[in-house]
Amino acid sequence: MDKRLLSLAVGTFAIGTDCLVVAGILPDVSHSLHVSAGTAGQLMTVYALSYALFSPVVAALMARWSRKRLLLSGLAVLVAANIAGALLPAFAFLLASRALAGLAAAMFTPTASATAALLVEPEERGRALAIVIAGLCAATALGAPIGTIVGGLASWRGTMWLVALIGLLAALIIALVFPAVPAPPPVGLRQRLAPITDRRVALTLLTTFCVFGGFYTVYTYTGISFDRASGGSASVLAALIFAWGVAGTVGNLAAGSMIDRYGSRRVINVAAGLAALNFLLLPWSTVHLGTALVAMVVWGICGWGLVAPQQHRLVEILPTNAPLLIALNSSVLYAGVALAGVVGAAGIRAVGPYMLGPIGGALVLGGLVAAELARAAIDRSKRAPANIAHRHDGQSPGERAA
Repeated sequence: MDKRLLSLAVGTFAIGTDCLVVAGILPDVSHSLHVSAGTAGQLMTVYALSYALFSPVVAALMARWSRKRLLLSGLAVLVAANIAGALLPAFAFLLASRALAGLAAAMFTPTASATAALLVEPEERGRALAIVIAGLCAATALGAPIGTIVGGLASWRGTMWLVALIGLLAALIIALVFPAVPAPPPVGLRQRLAPITDRRVALTLLTTFCVFGGFYTVYTYTGISFDRASGGSASVLAALIFAWGVAGTVGNLAAGSMIDRYGSRRVINVAAGLAALNFLLLPWSTVHLGTALVAMVVWGICGWGLVAPQQHRLVEILPTNAPLLIALNSSVLYAGVALAGVVGAAGIRAVGPYMLGPIGGALVLGGLVAAELARAAIDRSKRAPANIAHRHDGQSPGERAA
């Protein structure tokens, strides 16, 4: 396997652990800093909002940086953010450190995915993207559960120190393994946002926003929405997150192969449809540990199986703008995560934590509708040149010029 892609996967493992571990330590943060669960959940919202806002800005301002420099800088900011979070005493400071961590992710993740897509031949892009995303899946299978256990045995501050150490190790590996890749031609912020005016791109981004907004409406509050199954035990919750991550790794890698073989549409539709059904059943499946485990496995396979096909679809629409589109997709994904923190907190107040599943499922269904609309727009754009050529066959040169 390409060591360049593997080094990027190690980096996304560090970034993913930092993002995903917060859900596992949320109850401890809430108790330790004397804030409600809904307020503590805004740690995810601030992180995600920071990522969404900074991703296109970072891409524009740091366009001239080499890819290796940008990747290492992102990991350095990640380490600093977690050390600050571990040391600072109040919830407001912790919120600020999560905003800084969101900046780190905005510097690293889009760069890693876009670079991976350009390092390989077009027919291998699905696999390359899946390898990089596998780092995020591994973070759910190993990083987040280990961080949750550390939080249960010590405290959530110990978890922050653990994430800082993982980020430092990832930076060392990339410094030693990843080659010097030159920066792509610089592109201004206005040009970076221009693809949104393309209906195909906009609908694909809307799919990402809805689907991952739905997923994180539940994930942000996993600790309390699954507490009937876990019995409030940090180790049982970590085991559930571990199962989610293992299933996600399998789903992501399988999706990478299936994209190259069958195309992105089938993967997106099947994964989103099963995920929506799974979420609609969560009020009942999270009552018992066995059914909660099944729900986590289905969620992991379908949820992580959607990341690569969404990126692949965007690259397929405008291959020459692949780095810009993947960066936009990452921004929109985290905008959905930011929305999820607010929607989840409102849902807890309105209907309780055990009904977050149907709320998230409704958002995922909305994403499935957007995905089909995007596919229809893509198909129309492919037919358009042929239709125009056919129509011109019966026209005079003057009519064609007109």
